[in-house]
Amino acid sequence: MFPSSFHWGAATSSYQIEGAALEDGRGECIWTRLSHTPGKVRDNHNGDVACDHYHRYAEDIALMQSLSLNAYRFSVSWPRVIPKGTGAANEPGLAFYDRLIDGVLEAGMTPYLTLYHWDLPQALQDRGGWANTDMPKWFADYTDLVTRRYGDRVKHWTTLNEPYVVAFVGHYEGRHAPGIRDLVLAYRVAHHTMLSHGQAVPVIRQNVPDAEVSIVLDIWPSHPQTDTPEDHAAAVRFDGYHNRWFLDPVFKGTYPQDIIDWLGDKLRGVDDLSAISQANVPIDALGINYYTRAKMAHEPTGDFQMRRVLPDDSMVYTQMQWEVYPDGLHETLMRLHREYAPKSLYVAENGSAWEEDAPTGDVLEDPRRVDYLHKHLGAVERAIADGVPMSAYFAWSLMDNFEWAHGYHQRFGIVHVDFETLKRTPKRTALEYRDFIRRVRGG
Repeated sequence: MFPSSFHWGAATSSYQIEGAALEDGRGECIWTRLSHTPGKVRDNHNGDVACDHYHRYAEDIALMQSLSLNAYRFSVSWPRVIPKGTGAANEPGLAFYDRLIDGVLEAGMTPYLTLYHWDLPQALQDRGGWANTDMPKWFADYTDLVTRRYGDRVKHWTTLNEPYVVAFVGHYEGRHAPGIRDLVLAYRVAHHTMLSHGQAVPVIRQNVPDAEVSIVLDIWPSHPQTDTPEDHAAAVRFDGYHNRWFLDPVFKGTYPQDIIDWLGDKLRGVDDLSAISQANVPIDALGINYYTRAKMAHEPTGDFQMRRVLPDDSMVYTQMQWEVYPDGLHETLMRLHREYAPKSLYVAENGSAWEEDAPTGDVLEDPRRVDYLHKHLGAVERAIADGVPMSAYFAWSLMDNFEWAHGYHQRFGIVHVDFETLKRTPKRTALEYRDFIRRVRGG
């Protein structure tokens, strides 16, 4: 049974929905630059307009209210509030989040604010970005500005969203901004994101003494493709590379020794974990983004000698080529509770993208997403019954948006957006979610 204090919400991120990319003093971010580089984003789409949430936020708040949500997870655009990343603040940008937060509160919802969801100011990237040893200080200064401005109203604070993606998808695979492919650099970036988290936590504590502080990690349970020792070892390596590399420094004050041993001299300049660990900078909650599992096979080539096995026709899988595997969410929550014991856990993102037709009426029917939602809510409920201290669930995403390198093709929203007219149309999932929330609340 879900506790009465449970938060039911939807999640978004600034660059994916806000638009107004260079309006009211907002600076360029790394996704503005990448998306305007031909060939980097599917069909050369960009987030210049996106869902125009910057101008339509009141409509979107009213939409969330109509769905009986009592929480909204969003991120602040660093270049909107500090256009150059350091130095002078941008009052019109700060004022936008004042209006947004006040509107969320007036609608009876609790704001969950994420400080960083991938839209680094391009001016900082020009100085080396997350690879620069000054990044933790820059991030702490940015955190200080934002917490001083909104800490009287916002009590749920997240430092970083998915540092794995920042480091490895952006700096090793090169699929995300800034589009770099350098394994040694990626590990330096990963370390600097974690140091930045460690620097930000005490700033939040000082400026918002009653804050709940968290970090959000994307966790993929890792299973071997076959029962061979080689595939089992590949699954363990993936878990170390993707999951434990970010969990262990926060909760254990170490990096996984098996990955350190595997990387050898490729891992340089990664130390000073005291500024990251729970022992010195404790967090109050851990947010989890869960979408699917990884089935891993041994691969004789490559840096990690492993490959993720794509789903086949024997599985149900989404437009992202992600297997629908709700048991993995229960498995993940149980593992985190057992091995890392955070004070509280919440699902910060959970959702699916499917091929969809345009709506022809007031509701778009999306039965596969409805099924996905109910099965994953069931996994959360089972985890609660098994003793996991869960506090919130956020559907990803409130609405269809700019889905990074996929442009506007992958639609994760529980609300459909017509990107020509920007009209919002609820999908059946949104109404099912609303009805589920009302049932568990008893009204």
